[in-house]
Amino acid sequence: MKNLVTYLAFSVIISSMISCGEAKARSTKQNSVFSEVKDSIAIKVDALLAKMTIEEKIGQMNQYNGFWDVTGPVPQNGDAAQKYEHLKKGWVGSMLNVKGVTDVRKVQKIAVEETRLGIPLIIGFDVIHGYKTISPIPLAEAASWDLEAIKLSAQVAAEEAAASGINWTFAPMVDISRDARWGRVMEGAGEDPYLGSLIAKARVQGFQGDDLALANTIAACAKHFVGYGFPEDGKDYNTVDVGTSTLYNIILPPFKAAKEAGARTFMNAFNELNGIPATGNAFLQRDILKGEWNFDGFVVTDWGSINEMIAHRYAENRNMAAEIAIKAGADMDMESYAYVNELATLVKEGKVDEALIDDAVKRILRVKYELGLFEDPYKYCNEAVEKEVIGSKRIMDAVLDMAKKSIVLLKNENNLLPLKKNGQKIAVIGALADDTTSPLGSWRIAADDGTAVSVLEGLKAYKGNTITYEKGADVVTGETLFPKELTINVSEKSGFAAAVSAAKSADVVIMVLGEHGLHSGEGRSRSEIGLTGVQQELLETVYKANKNIVLVLNNGRPLTINWADAHIPAIVEAWHLGTQSGHAIAQVLYGDYNPSGKLPMTFPKNVGQVPIYYNHKSTGRPTIPAPGEVFWSHYTDVSNAPLYPFGYGLSYTTFEYSDLKVNVTSNTTVTVSVNLTNTGNVKGKEVAQLYIRDEFASVTRPVRELKGFELVELQPNETKTITFNLTDQELGFYNNNGKFSVEPGTFSIFVGGSSDATLTSQFEL
Repeated sequence: MKNLVTYLAFSVIISSMISCGEAKARSTKQNSVFSEVKDSIAIKVDALLAKMTIEEKIGQMNQYNGFWDVTGPVPQNGDAAQKYEHLKKGWVGSMLNVKGVTDVRKVQKIAVEETRLGIPLIIGFDVIHGYKTISPIPLAEAASWDLEAIKLSAQVAAEEAAASGINWTFAPMVDISRDARWGRVMEGAGEDPYLGSLIAKARVQGFQGDDLALANTIAACAKHFVGYGFPEDGKDYNTVDVGTSTLYNIILPPFKAAKEAGARTFMNAFNELNGIPATGNAFLQRDILKGEWNFDGFVVTDWGSINEMIAHRYAENRNMAAEIAIKAGADMDMESYAYVNELATLVKEGKVDEALIDDAVKRILRVKYELGLFEDPYKYCNEAVEKEVIGSKRIMDAVLDMAKKSIVLLKNENNLLPLKKNGQKIAVIGALADDTTSPLGSWRIAADDGTAVSVLEGLKAYKGNTITYEKGADVVTGETLFPKELTINVSEKSGFAAAVSAAKSADVVIMVLGEHGLHSGEGRSRSEIGLTGVQQELLETVYKANKNIVLVLNNGRPLTINWADAHIPAIVEAWHLGTQSGHAIAQVLYGDYNPSGKLPMTFPKNVGQVPIYYNHKSTGRPTIPAPGEVFWSHYTDVSNAPLYPFGYGLSYTTFEYSDLKVNVTSNTTVTVSVNLTNTGNVKGKEVAQLYIRDEFASVTRPVRELKGFELVELQPNETKTITFNLTDQELGFYNNNGKFSVEPGTFSIFVGGSSDATLTSQFEL
C-alpha cells in the first residue's frame, strides 16, 4: 500500500506538468497498480476492492450533487464543507449536475489525485432529450416511430454531454403511462409496451454506442424501476397499485429491453408498489432485475428516495432506511446521505453483511472500468472537443430532422395545409409563436433560455407571404410552481382585439397554442389538460373573425381539444420540439416536409376519460346489449371512444391497405403480409401497424396489442408489400406468476394506419 500512496503522490506532481491528453499515459500506469497488469475487468475490480477500507467502499456508493462553484474558493463550513472533505477522503463515488470541462476536471482531479486510492468519479447528468442542443421531448420523438432517428438523437445528445465532461445520463425514462395528467409523460415513449421497448433499446444504444470506452459515449440509466408511470390520480410521486398482469405485460417489458440492450445502470422509482417503496423493494431489484434478468450493472436511487421511505412510513429513521435500501439492492445513494452516514455502523453492528457492500461496489467499479475512467480519468476533459462539438452543424441537422419527424398532423380539412408559399396574408397569433424558450420543453437543464427557433422565426424564413403577429394572450395559469415572469392574470384579454383585427385581414390564421414547456415534466401534473389560461377563449374569439385557422399545438402531453377538433379545419401536433422547433414546424406547414408522425398516446375527449388507452380489456359488458339499455361499461355523457386513437396521424397524401394474407408457418411462427399503396399526389411516409388479439386465454388479453410496425416511404401510386413475422415473442404473454407462455387458440389480426385499423383476418395457433 505504501508503494501505491507513493505512486499517487508522484502522480500529483506530474499531473501539474502535463496536458489532459498526456494524462492517458500516466493513468495507464496507475491502472497497472490497481489491476496487477491483468486484462480482466473482474480481476481489476477484485484487486482494487481488496485494498479498500469499509469507508472507502461505502464512499463509492455515495453520490453528491454539485455543491460548490469549483472555480471559486473551497467551502469552509456547513454542508458543502463536509461534502468537500468527503470528496478528498474518497468517500464520494459519483457527482451529478457538474458540467463543463473546467468544472469536471477540477472535481475529477480531487478524486484521482488527492484521495488515497485515486478512484475516478462517474459524472452524472439529466441528459433527457439533448444536452446543450435540444431535441424534441421524448414523447414527441416517440411520435416519429423512427427508431434510427431516435437512436441518433440519443447519440448526438451523448456526444455533446461527453464533450462537456459528462459520462453518465439519467435516461432513458422507459416508464409506460396511460395518464396524460401525469407531467412526466413528456419524458417517456407513451402508453404501449411494444413501442416503448423498441424505443428503450434505441435510446440505450444511442447513448452507449458500440463501445462504452469511447470518449463520445455515455452510460445510460433505465428509469424508474418500477411502476412510476401509473400513479393514482396522475399525481407525481403518488401511490401505485397495479395487478401482476399489468406489471409483467405492460410495465416491465421496456425495462427488460433496456437491460438486454446493455443499459449499464438502472434507477429505482419514488413510488411504492404493493405497499413497498421501490427503493426498498427486494422483489423488484434483487429477485427480478439482478436475479431473473442477471443485470450486472448498478442501481442508483432517485434523488433522496432512501430518506423518503421515512415519509412513506416504511422506515422509522435514516439508519433503518439505509439498511432496507442496501438489502433491497440499491447500490448508489443519490443525495440521501444515508449510506455515507449509516452503512459503516450497520456493518459493524452486524445488521448488514459486508458482502452486500462489496457487491454494490463491484458493480459501480465495473462500470467505471467499462467507461475507461481508470485508463484515463480525464478522457472527457478536452476543451477543444467541447468547443468543436457543442452546437455543431451535424448536431443541429440531427435535431432538426428529429423535430420534423415528430410532428403529427391531426386534421386537415379541405387541404388547408400545406400553405401556399407566395401571395398570402398570414396572421400568426399566440404567445407561444414568438417564444424562444418554451420549445425547449422540460428537462433541458444545460440549455440556455432563448436558444430555440420560434415558430414566428421559422415562418419568416419563407419570404413569399406577408406575416403579421399578435400575441393575443399568455399561456400560463398563474400557478406558483412556475417562475415569476411566467405568472399572469388569467383574466388578461387585452390582446384579443388586436388578434381579431389581424385575423380579419388575413387569408390564413396560424394559432400557436398549448402549454408552456414548463407546464409538463417532473412535479407538473395537471387536473385539467386543456389549453392553459384564456387560450381557449382566444381561439373561439378569433374563430368568429376568421375560420381559416391552422392550430399548431405546443405541449408535453395529450390535451383535451374537443372544441378545436369540431371547429378548426387544420390541427398540427407540434409538441415541444427543441432547438430547431420553428424551422421544423415551418417546413411542415409549407409542405417541404410531409408529416408522418403517429400518436404514441391516446388523446381523450375530456379529462374524465383519463386514463384512456387503446390496449384495454374487453370487460364482461363491453357493448350495449340492446337499444336503450344502460347496464354496460360506458359513460352517460360521452362515448367511450377517444378523440384521437393511439397510432393515429395524417399525411399530405393518402394510403390504402389491401390484400391482407396470414400464413401459419409453424406452431409459433406466423407471417402476415399486406399491400400498402400511396393513393395521393405527393411522396409520403406511412407507419404501417400490426395489432393482434388473443381471442381466448388463461389470462384475459387486451382487445388489441401492437406487435409490429414498419415506416414505409412511397411515391404517388406506388405499392409495396409489407411483411410482418410473428414469433412466440409477439404471440405470448406473462401469466400472473411472471412466467411467459404461448397458448394455442384463435388470434385476430388488424393492420392499418392506427390502432383503429379495420383490415382484419384470423388464424389458429
